[in-house]
Amino acid sequence: MTTSLSVKFADNPVIKGREQNYAEITVSVPKILESWRSSLFSFEWMLPDGRIKDAAELPEKEQPKREAVEQLIAAGKPLEKPVLGIGLLENVEIGTGRATLLTLAAHGIKTMPVHIPATHRDEFKPFIV
Repeated sequence: MTTSLSVKFADNPVIKGREQNYAEITVSVPKILESWRSSLFSFEWMLPDGRIKDAAELPEKEQPKREAVEQLIAAGKPLEKPVLGIGLLENVEIGTGRATLLTLAAHGIKTMPVHIPATHRDEFKPFIV
């Protein structure tokens, strides 16, 4: 992981009992962000130029999510690995763990482990580090 943060990750509970349907990969966060920028949901966390919004710029409902991740980071507690997939527009979508991925991106993290559906392994090849 390329960051000044010391972050530990835990499996996302969303995959519990379905681990055989998911793969864990390490992705390039900048590449994920570039693809996710096309998402219909990116405007909540991203500025038009692709930068992650500061906490105060986030929509009111997203601010507590960012703060929760910040608190876990400060406490040195494990963060749940985000679950990513490929959306209808063939861009990356963040199924769960959006606040984790984007908060870490705002901190400058360059790589991180994520879960993806095993069936999306080929589509994620360009994002794997």
